[in-house]
Amino acid sequence: MSEEKKSFFGRLVAGLTKTRDNIVSGIDSIFSGFSSIDDDFYEEIEEILIMGDLGVKATEEILDSLKVKVKEEKIKEPSACRQLLIDSIKEQMQTEELAYRFEEETSVVLMIGVNGVGKTTTVGKLAGKLKADGKRVVIAAADTFRAAAGEQLLEWANRAGVEMIGGQEGADPASVIFDAVASAKSKGADVLLCDTAGRLHNKKNLMEELKKINRVIDREYPGAYRETLVVLDSTTGQNALSQARQFKEAAEITGIVLTKMDGTAKGGIAVAIQSELKIPVKYIGVGEKIEDLQKFSADEFVDALFRTEEDV
Repeated sequence: MSEEKKSFFGRLVAGLTKTRDNIVSGIDSIFSGFSSIDDDFYEEIEEILIMGDLGVKATEEILDSLKVKVKEEKIKEPSACRQLLIDSIKEQMQTEELAYRFEEETSVVLMIGVNGVGKTTTVGKLAGKLKADGKRVVIAAADTFRAAAGEQLLEWANRAGVEMIGGQEGADPASVIFDAVASAKSKGADVLLCDTAGRLHNKKNLMEELKKINRVIDREYPGAYRETLVVLDSTTGQNALSQARQFKEAAEITGIVLTKMDGTAKGGIAVAIQSELKIPVKYIGVGEKIEDLQKFSADEFVDALFRTEEDV
């Protein structure tokens, strides 16, 4: 494991402390407290997983998988189920090989999400990561409804050393995207990252706006690979899942970014989202710095969730 990866894993373990206290300590007490594997044993695990925001669907599938493994391996001791449960959670989170194709091709990445979830910050962090990987990046500040969004993004653009195309407050977001596409093409940019306004309370407006933005990109940049990431605040738990559902109705979502993992007891929502929506979590954030945004790995996430600080 590289130093950066190792330190991120350490931060992930530390960041998941509240979630771990919420889920794992309860499960471990079941493994040690029960003398046999029976319906009560499974019910207790089910309750803790659901309370830990893994969601009903994911929990049922994890338990079904666990029961099959227990039967196949003729397990009699509850304590022997711990690793089987970990494996079942990992299986539940595995989607097909997570695609980061946009990093390899000329691409446009639309970042959507409601205000306050860390969307603008995520655009800035991702720009910094891509630039550090040698990519030419242009940022479009198409969230023209929130007064401070453009200034905040400009700060991140300067920090990342990339160009930002913005518009006046209240300007038509599609016109900002039009200008940004022209700039990205003229500069031979690898990735155009677009911050957009997220106003779920008026979904019709949001849908129209995204359609208009997409029409501009289709017309002006037809060869670009397209990625649409929805940014969710993991501290909001089930609310994040319902936001993801609504955004899925409004746009072709290709991936999820989960922010604020370092402050949440509801980190299990990562499992619920992948299970219920079949949309991969592609990035997670565990802090304020650029390096605190990393590609998501189901194995690392579950390992970190079931590890302790001393193990790192």
